[in-house]
Amino acid sequence: MLTIGALSKQTGVKIPTIRYYEQVGLLQTPERSAGNQRRYETHDLERLAFIRHARDLGFSIDAIAELIALSGHPGRPCTDATRIARQQLAEVRAKLARLTRLEADLERIATGCTAGTAQDCYVLASLSDHRLCATDH
Repeated sequence: MLTIGALSKQTGVKIPTIRYYEQVGLLQTPERSAGNQRRYETHDLERLAFIRHARDLGFSIDAIAELIALSGHPGRPCTDATRIARQQLAEVRAKLARLTRLEADLERIATGCTAGTAQDCYVLASLSDHRLCATDH
């Protein structure tokens, strides 16, 4: 049996986050000791490691809940899990494309200033007037 502190240390997940995961149903409410301390088992540690890894990959709480539900039915086909992973991949690719556009605009803004004073500064002008940007971000 693990305390919430030990569970936190072993997974790198902060205690308030563990409590939140219990509140939203990603983790089962643990048994309590006679002193009312939460007591976690190995399966809780494994579940929390799963959740942390999924969060590190950017999966939403709802997607993780769906994946956890799927994992409880080992005989089901994994098409739903694949769909969720592909959806997350598409979201990451969209973010990367947005970040690439932001990078290009920031590069242009940061290197476009040749003025010696704030009055004529291209950086300040670009931030004040979105029309000076090359893309919509």
